Amino acid sequence: MKMEFKPSGVCSRKIDIEVNDEGIVESVQFSGGCSGNTQGVALLCKGMKKEEVIARLEGVRCGMKATSCPDQLAKALKQI
Repeated sequence: MKMEFKPSGVCSRKIDIEVNDEGIVESVQFSGGCSGNTQGVALLCKGMKKEEVIARLEGVRCGMKATSCPDQLAKALKQI
């Protein structure tokens, strides 16, 4: 399944996600945000079960913000 997610409260503007039928993350691409960090998160998530990604990233904060790009990715994966 492919999904385009519009994050809220973070610098990134869009997250494109692809998860296969077994629940494995095939690809993640952030538009905007801290390039090195979002690329790193995307590469680390590739090949992981979506539930594992959610468990690891949910609740991560960026500075004083209540959320972060990784937290927004977890929110998106919960919708898939």
